[in-house]
Amino acid sequence: MEEKSSYDEQLYKPFKWLNRMVSEPYYMFHFLAFFSYIPIRCSASQFLSPQFTSHLLHREIQALVAFSVLAVVKVVKKETWEVFITDTLFFAKIFLVAIALVADYHLALWYTMVFLVVYVSTQEPAYQDLGSSNHLTPLQLEALLTEGNMSRYWLVEFRALSVSTCVCTSSCFPELSITYSNRNLSFGIVDLGLFPNAAGKFGISLGSLNQLPTYILFENAAEVARFPEADFETKASKTPITKKLLCRHFELDRLLLEYANGK
Repeated sequence: MEEKSSYDEQLYKPFKWLNRMVSEPYYMFHFLAFFSYIPIRCSASQFLSPQFTSHLLHREIQALVAFSVLAVVKVVKKETWEVFITDTLFFAKIFLVAIALVADYHLALWYTMVFLVVYVSTQEPAYQDLGSSNHLTPLQLEALLTEGNMSRYWLVEFRALSVSTCVCTSSCFPELSITYSNRNLSFGIVDLGLFPNAAGKFGISLGSLNQLPTYILFENAAEVARFPEADFETKASKTPITKKLLCRHFELDRLLLEYANGK
């Protein structure tokens, strides 16, 4: 039954994203801007010469084909819908401004201003589901680690949703928690945007955005691993965060097998 439930969740996930795109201002304003090109293009075509209209159509077809190929490549390579949608919107804006520049530079300037206003006035929404993880305050985390609890291991994500990387990877941790959470391994999320003073206690520099999100694995209240690894002499790792990377770095499959074998 669990496998069927997981399969159904993956099947309907794109439809959930479509629902979010309609309801979230960030996505709604982007799509309104994209589709506004259709009536603008149709109304302007009657004022353009046939030769220029043919040239513009040729460029539009080229841009559409290039964008479609790029989207297919992205959907194959990316693990999460969040990252795919973010990358797709970014390239869609580039292609739209480029096509508008072919049509008229005033239109390109108008679209550039629209996207700047959307960027300033709205924020890309983070993944809302927690999976099997728990939102924790720093005091709650400290109590769980020091006072003892049923879990031998705690994997904690320290993030701030004002950082774009945290938003793009916000679904990785909850989805991992659904697969690997058990009595020996628990998952927690600490929002450093709400508790910035807690960052220093866990060796996280808020001045370096490359350190967010930071993942720390605790075993019996002692830190045993983290990603990205703390290195204050060089820049923090810029390795893209994926579920596979976190699973491999923290050896989650091994921990799950140890639990299953009663170790």
